[in-house]
Amino acid sequence: MAHEYTAAKKIATKTIIILAVVTVLEVMLALTGKGYIIEGWHMTPWIMHISMIAMSAYKAYLIVFEFMHMKYEAKGLKLSVILPTALLIWAVIAFLYEGNAWKGNRDTVKELSKIEAVE
Repeated sequence: MAHEYTAAKKIATKTIIILAVVTVLEVMLALTGKGYIIEGWHMTPWIMHISMIAMSAYKAYLIVFEFMHMKYEAKGLKLSVILPTALLIWAVIAFLYEGNAWKGNRDTVKELSKIEAVE
């Protein structure tokens, strides 16, 4: 029984250290990318954003699979969690894309209404 406790404690400690390191890397990336650490040097926003999303997703994976014990579950249960999450992410991206298209259409309608008002 003590062996199981020490093994679990070792895994938890390792996971916490990894989460701390990734968090520090995220903060350093954000500060460096915005030019706070190296004066006048800025990182390309899309590279910084993709990196931040990737590190956050990795931290979420670690938390769910280690602390919520998802890696010990059956494949069907894992898929029942991962599939809705993937669909939610897809929906958010689709809504953002569609919202941007509506904004473009709205700007076009405003421009046309200004032209008609002048005539």
